[in-house]
Amino acid sequence: MKNNNQIKPLISVRSLVKRFDDLTVLDEVSTDIYPGEKVVIIGPSGGGKSTFLRCLNCLEDPDGGEIMFEGANLADPKVNINIHRQNMGMVFQQFNLFNNLTVIENITLAPEKIYGKLAKKQGKTKEQFKAEVRENAIALLKRVGLEEKADAYPSTLSGGQKQRIAIVRALAMNPKVMLFDEPTSALDPEMVGEVLNVMKELAHEGMTMVCVTHEMGFAREVADRVLFIADGNILEDGTPEELFDNPQHPRLQQFLKSIL
Repeated sequence: MKNNNQIKPLISVRSLVKRFDDLTVLDEVSTDIYPGEKVVIIGPSGGGKSTFLRCLNCLEDPDGGEIMFEGANLADPKVNINIHRQNMGMVFQQFNLFNNLTVIENITLAPEKIYGKLAKKQGKTKEQFKAEVRENAIALLKRVGLEEKADAYPSTLSGGQKQRIAIVRALAMNPKVMLFDEPTSALDPEMVGEVLNVMKELAHEGMTMVCVTHEMGFAREVADRVLFIADGNILEDGTPEELFDNPQHPRLQQFLKSIL
């Protein structure tokens, strides 16, 4: 995706700093993410990739800099991040499903809680609203091939099925951007493909995506842009062809040599 100067970034990060005690994990990181763009983040463990993603969704409080999203600086403690977080879907390594709830209950919990009052203002009854939320959840489950698992509990599902459910749960909030934090790292190898296929479908449909991953094939195929993050900085930023076929930074050259 080519960045047009007339298109405003969906997320604009400026001089982002994050520290844990005396350790600086992110050191003056800056980048823009545009609507519809697929940004894949690669790099060594401990380099700051997941921390960067968690800062975008305010799961970690930045120690400096700005994260502009929909005109608000999410790094500002005065901003109500819960309002803006509704528009950022997040998928974690470990699924984070509620084991005491069925699949359909996991998916409908947040929309019912967050949008219930809005539906009431629109004149919908509680029953009408819940029926709409469930209908949307079933449609999303059908989309990932898991409609028959609606009333099952997470403990009965495979890792790949759980992660597809986690993606559906995030999509149920109709987010403007999806954040993926190494979504296949906890899966057995034979289950990786089914999750990546769902993510590829989302990418092809135009969803804005930021994904931390070790799946280099996925990065090559899906990414508009790849960020190489190491030692708390974005050391290289470019197309998949630029980073994988002609890496410039010695740290990236070393990284690719060790994994490819």
